[in-house]
Amino acid sequence: MENKIENIRYIPRSDSAYPERLKVHKGMPKGLYVKGRLPDPKRPSVAIVGARRSSSYGNETARLFAKELARAQVQIISGMAWGIDGVAHYGALEAGGDTFAVLGCGADICYPKGHQSLYEKLVKKGGILSEYAPGMTPRPGYFPARNRIISGLSDLVLVVEAKEKSGSLITADLALEQGKDVYAVPGRRSDSLSRGCLNLIRQGAGLADCPEVILEALGVFPQKNKQQNKEQTKILLAKEENIVYSWIRLQPVSLEELIQKTGFPPGTLRSLLVGLELKGCIREIQKNDYIRTD
Repeated sequence: MENKIENIRYIPRSDSAYPERLKVHKGMPKGLYVKGRLPDPKRPSVAIVGARRSSSYGNETARLFAKELARAQVQIISGMAWGIDGVAHYGALEAGGDTFAVLGCGADICYPKGHQSLYEKLVKKGGILSEYAPGMTPRPGYFPARNRIISGLSDLVLVVEAKEKSGSLITADLALEQGKDVYAVPGRRSDSLSRGCLNLIRQGAGLADCPEVILEALGVFPQKNKQQNKEQTKILLAKEENIVYSWIRLQPVSLEELIQKTGFPPGTLRSLLVGLELKGCIREIQKNDYIRTD
């Protein structure tokens, strides 16, 4: 069945097009309303979820993971919410990849309204999915329910940022019930947005400190040329730059920490950091906080 105005298809569970990933789990919807495409069942899919009020670190991390996974032909599934969800969609789109949003309202409704541009891009480069009929407005109870579809469509779930009580943790719990792997990005112990992720890791979730960890878990291995390029980049760095670069990871490191770890005077260190930024090796995500770009 198709809504000609919105180009929305209804795919019942009995239809061969209904995702096999969902059919194997109990409690899945009797049908899906789809605007755009469904995820390709032959390609791996990863759900990237996290805090709506995310930090700059969380946004950079979500974008990095989504871009690298999308470049490896991994489909990105999320919920188009503010924060980590939206950034993950954009990251996949920036890499030319495919990404899909599961909504807690009708597929003809853009929610939140501020994501209209993203909504339109998702229709062209992926799809909008919902178990709710067109015209159904968002309600609080619909969002936890849609999380079972997000996890169900994915091979694993990656949580980037989450407080101790977060909707993202509901998605993680559902994924575990479905027999899916859950990974979490570590953050600073002092950050409230890191506590949910750190708790997941304590409980046995995989530690995702770089996109390659997720690709390896999926059985997708980056091209050798990419790794060779990274090694060449390291070789081209001056000795002092290499020392600084070796102390910078995906998790932000501050200027004060780098001064302590490298032993370089502040003036010298700042000069080296500028050089690394110009070479595209690192990025200052906020004043005096740095992460790698690889």
